[in-house]
Amino acid sequence: MDLRETFATNLRRLRNARRWSQDELAFEADISRSYLSKLEKGTYYVSIKIIGRLADTLDVEPAEFLKRPAKRAVR
Repeated sequence: MDLRETFATNLRRLRNARRWSQDELAFEADISRSYLSKLEKGTYYVSIKIIGRLADTLDVEPAEFLKRPAKRAVR
């Protein structure tokens, strides 16, 4: 999983944890819903400015967006 996919997965996870729609998050973060959708799909690159805005809106540290999922143990 590359960093863009990692960001997309974490953005979706953090938004869903708040039970917000894309429309709600986009409004609160002052970005367009279509841009947010493309970020969540991993089709657009995100700027540091937008990472900061999303982190502030979701009340998380910016680093939360780049945390890779834990590797599963092989049985």
